[in-house]
Amino acid sequence: MAVVAVLLGRESRSQGWPDLDARAYALVALAHLPVALRGRRPLVVFAVVEAAATGYITFGYWPVVCTFGAMLALYTVASLRPVRTALVCAACMSAVWVYAGVVSHTPSMASVLGQALLFSSVLVWFGQLARRSAELTRRLRAEQAERARRAVAEERGRIARELHDVVAHHMSVISVQAGLARFVLDSDPTKARGALGTIADTSGEALEELRRMLQVLREEDPEAPERAPMPTLARLGELLDRVRAGGLPVDLAVEGTERPLPPGTELCAYRVVQEALTNALKHAGPARARVELSYGAHELTVRVSDDGRGAIPARVPTRGGHGLIGMRERAKLYGGTISVGPRPAGGYEVRLTLPTSAAGRGRGAVPEAER
Repeated sequence: MAVVAVLLGRESRSQGWPDLDARAYALVALAHLPVALRGRRPLVVFAVVEAAATGYITFGYWPVVCTFGAMLALYTVASLRPVRTALVCAACMSAVWVYAGVVSHTPSMASVLGQALLFSSVLVWFGQLARRSAELTRRLRAEQAERARRAVAEERGRIARELHDVVAHHMSVISVQAGLARFVLDSDPTKARGALGTIADTSGEALEELRRMLQVLREEDPEAPERAPMPTLARLGELLDRVRAGGLPVDLAVEGTERPLPPGTELCAYRVVQEALTNALKHAGPARARVELSYGAHELTVRVSDDGRGAIPARVPTRGGHGLIGMRERAKLYGGTISVGPRPAGGYEVRLTLPTSAAGRGRGAVPEAER
């Protein structure tokens, strides 16, 4: 802009104005070069540029030469400061233009005033548009960062639940069987070998499920082998066999017509049964458990109960560990309800109800107070 202003200033004589001298060149530089710093100090730059332009006009030089820097400085003020500040600066620039018209004794003051108002209004308008666009961009970036943070937190929670479900159950069975094998190693070698076989099978399945989870966490590889499916209710018999081998007798009852359910619903039901039986195996003591599946027209009801007399306080929902929290989170995720607590007749019960239709899953879980 400074170069263009100097080139334009050399045409001053042809327009009926004095040639530029050293003082004029200094004022031209002062009216344009400071705009390089307008992003840091927009108001200071605007004031310096307008002061230089006013001095240039006062000494009788061609006013058009010093108009570019002031216009860019006004746009910058409008794009970085509130609209009230921008309007004050626009009024100052318009006043300088009118002053130039008065000093030069122009015969068309109406034209000068119209141009001053038009240019200042347009610059303020586009500056405010740029300011709103910048603010919107910042908000969108902040929202994207927040969504990414929540997605990471949710994924970590999901991974933690899956790891807990896999590790806690299998390790409980292995712990019980290892204790049994050590206790009967000398007196009943056959039973000890059976317990060691159960440990081998359970640990192998735990490793397989952990390996499956690690595959899910890796990047998609089109050449990778097909992943094994996640556990469903069709594998409930294998789970019950492991629990029976761990020392807890379990009965299974199914009401209604068995039918395929959405994968997420089946995984949720399987994990809740797994966690409930794991808690019974650890806390119920000598007991017998029962798993009931009830297939309704629009919902699946899962009930896991035991008649144990074990450490009930450790199994109260409000004091439970991550397993009870995970069960509630799973139920809420799939729009179901869950109740966990001791039974009036003794023992413990977990009752899960999951909708099997999309409409039911969309309603979400019933709040704790309503249950």
